[in-house]
Amino acid sequence: MDVNDRFLRKITVGQGPDEKGMVRETGFDISVASEIMAVLALTTSLSDMRERLGKMVIGNSKAGDPVTADDIGLGGALTVLMKDAINPTLMQTLEGTPVLVHAGPFANIAHGNSSIVADKIALKLVGPGGYVVTEAGFGSDIGTEKFMNIKCRYSGLKPQCAIIVATIRALKMHGGGPQVTAGRPLDNAYVTENVALVEAGCVNLARHIVNTKAYGVNVVVAVNKFSTDTDAEIAAVKNAALEAGAFDAVLCTHHAHGGKGAVDLGIAVQKACESATQPLKFLYPLEISIKEKIEAIARSYGASAVAYSEQVFKPSFLFTSCDVKIAIGLLILRCLLKAEKQIEMYTKQGFSGLPICMAKTQYSFSDNAAAKGAPTGFVLPIRDVRGSIGAGFIYPLVGTMSTMPGLPTRPCFYDIDLDTETGRVKGLS
Repeated sequence: MDVNDRFLRKITVGQGPDEKGMVRETGFDISVASEIMAVLALTTSLSDMRERLGKMVIGNSKAGDPVTADDIGLGGALTVLMKDAINPTLMQTLEGTPVLVHAGPFANIAHGNSSIVADKIALKLVGPGGYVVTEAGFGSDIGTEKFMNIKCRYSGLKPQCAIIVATIRALKMHGGGPQVTAGRPLDNAYVTENVALVEAGCVNLARHIVNTKAYGVNVVVAVNKFSTDTDAEIAAVKNAALEAGAFDAVLCTHHAHGGKGAVDLGIAVQKACESATQPLKFLYPLEISIKEKIEAIARSYGASAVAYSEQVFKPSFLFTSCDVKIAIGLLILRCLLKAEKQIEMYTKQGFSGLPICMAKTQYSFSDNAAAKGAPTGFVLPIRDVRGSIGAGFIYPLVGTMSTMPGLPTRPCFYDIDLDTETGRVKGLS
């Protein structure tokens, strides 16, 4: 369900008179986190989608064996429902450039990439000498990592260049700038020159560049210019990007000037693609264990270790009651055992060879959204491990990451209304 309702995160079902003795706790996922969405984005054909939908595991038998959608006769009906959804929507930019819009898995709770089908159609349309731009949501720690290790594995395609979009304001925040609060004016630090703050924040950009280059692709940094950015701040970003190993760093003004403002970026990307010679390098081989794959990804974040327990049970206050200590300890142990048991179960069922899709905050390399810059030496907490077997990956839940996000403190519906005289909708622009 594509709603943001915290009450749907944990619900009880089986309360009806005909379901006596079958009460259980469950919960909803937002649709962008659903396995069907992931299948749509990772499928390569109608027959492949039919197979993936049928392989989705919906539970386990009493003997511990996986029960699939095909086992309960649902695979065919699911495919019929999705037979038109496999076709991308053809749209265009304001300047007439064709755009294929298809699928919407979020990178923080799913794999965060446009569909393989759309990419392959686009490549066929542009021909051997053409260029296709596809998106991998958020940064190198989630969008790019999943693009390379999941999507590229299933598509067989390799990108020649990766564009990292950077803004002066975001880098200032990573350098220690004040917290930004929605609905409030920006702090003066973000609208006046502060080269030192920009340089301090460039450690974040450097980590993204290094991580992305590790896959064997050239990196071009697009510096997305705001009117308050100064020449000295822009120069600081360009210098830091090149020092970190970027192929090029280019100032972009497309928000103000349209395609004309991104011509230099296009030229830089073309050169980067033409000079690409390295083969695609995956972060981990599929043959290693689930834990080893999780730990390889965690190291790329800057973590020193992985803990298979809930981040929410890291008390920062003093316990005075022995009973409370015991209760908290049991909760931690239960969470630890849950993650461990899930990994053990998926390994036993033969799914340990699948790639990993981390569900993690997009605001930091760590599980802590407030940890800006490029943190190192932290312990990455894994509170649960789940499987999207039909889609083709195992997904650990990092820290408090939820698959059913809640509305912000001031939801946008406050600004939406209808002009009853003209019939025009207000607040959606």
